[in-house]
Amino acid sequence: MNNFQKGMFDKIQKNTNIQPDEVYKVADSVKHADFSDEKTVRNLVRQLSQMANKPLSKEKEDKIVQSIVKNKMPGDVNSLNNLFKK
Repeated sequence: MNNFQKGMFDKIQKNTNIQPDEVYKVADSVKHADFSDEKTVRNLVRQLSQMANKPLSKEKEDKIVQSIVKNKMPGDVNSLNNLFKK
């Protein structure tokens, strides 16, 4: 793992208390996922929400799922972060 990756995983762990091995498991599980399938995306969003111990309202979950399914995800980290905060 290079310094950038280590720094990224350290930041994820600090901000969310999610261990790097959990991130790897999720990443591996979605390698071949169909992100146009609402059920698949909804399950992933719920899984990540539970891992981060960050409950999502039904409205916020729907907004995130629809953004992913319709391939309208923000292109930068700040915009993505704002999507989760709304």
